[in-house]
Amino acid sequence: MRGEVGFPVRIRFSELGKVRFISHRDAARAFDRAFRIEALPIALTEGFSPRPQVSFGLALSVGHESVAEYMDVRFAEVIDLDDLPGRVSAALPEGIEVTGAVHLVDRAPALQESVTAVEWEIEVAPADGAPVAGPTLTDRIDAVLSAAELPVTRTRKGREDTVDVRPAIRHLGLLRSGEVGTVLHAEVATQPGVRPAELVAVLGEGVRDVRVLRIAQWIERGEERFEPLDADALRAVEARAS
Repeated sequence: MRGEVGFPVRIRFSELGKVRFISHRDAARAFDRAFRIEALPIALTEGFSPRPQVSFGLALSVGHESVAEYMDVRFAEVIDLDDLPGRVSAALPEGIEVTGAVHLVDRAPALQESVTAVEWEIEVAPADGAPVAGPTLTDRIDAVLSAAELPVTRTRKGREDTVDVRPAIRHLGLLRSGEVGTVLHAEVATQPGVRPAELVAVLGEGVRDVRVLRIAQWIERGEERFEPLDADALRAVEARAS
């Protein structure tokens, strides 16, 4: 999507409700179908196997919800961005909704390379429905934040690795009472990353997550931080330069 003619656009969308059980690949297919239904002029790559110039940001795990998902798409011609969210949302499955769209500067850095921090709301409850035994949630959070390291085991391609996730945890705290448990707020860095399930695991035994919601993603450059719609939007970049 870099250095090519066309109309680059960044889209923000949400995934809420039952649609959380579809995969990242299924969500991508849903957008491809919506673009075709609305006959939107998606630009194609060159070569023997042209493909739509569409790229998604950080993948959302199955079972998680979000109000802050992003994708970049290049259109072959200028389109009305005021109408785009409604048009695409109408053609998407229930639970996926486009909530914003901006004209990007050309050669904007890729989303997956740009996003440096993510915020989550994680509702936790006792694993067996009984009160959490041992330290309170507040004590457990304090222990996490005061820990020098927090090793977790990850399995990838049949191989187990131990990773210290403490450097990735920027904030973890109680937020409010939830429907069945307590909602925590967490902000984590993407490099090195930490998964919501790992945040729950380091709280100790007897705690499970009942809802995981991504509420924000951030692009940090120097001492500034931007919501991805603002980071490389043409109007925002021009305004900051003036």
